[in-house]
Amino acid sequence: MYTQHEKFMSEAIKQAKKAAAIGEMPVGAVIAKDGEIISRGYNRRETKKNALLHAEMIAIDRACKKLGGWRLPECSLYVTLEPCPMCAGAILNARIENLYFGAYDAKSGCAGSAVDLLGKGLLNHSVTAEGGILEEECAGLLKEFFKNLRSKR
Repeated sequence: MYTQHEKFMSEAIKQAKKAAAIGEMPVGAVIAKDGEIISRGYNRRETKKNALLHAEMIAIDRACKKLGGWRLPECSLYVTLEPCPMCAGAILNARIENLYFGAYDAKSGCAGSAVDLLGKGLLNHSVTAEGGILEEECAGLLKEFFKNLRSKR
């Protein structure tokens, strides 16, 4: 039986698999509010030739449109990979309350791995962050993607 966090992360994993199916790095995200998913996103950076199209950015954009404003109070973001600096900034700017992620990113993760941009006292808003949710499955998608990429070279 899945916990609520695992349920939402499994939906983010479905988004990551959509990214992988089109040759994108398999990262997926969903935003939940009041126990319901209000938006989804997956990486589209390569296919759309746009550096901004990370899974989190797409999900945040869609949630803002759905809720009718740039602030996303009482929302939680579930993403399969720890956010990068750009996405951490967007999470802060959108005033998202909670971040749950699957795989840690030691090289560029900004929820505590490389740096902690989201923690209390650093900026005018802080986000509660928890990593390692369905970590093995999230990390496995990334490992398989990069293994396939290397084998094509």
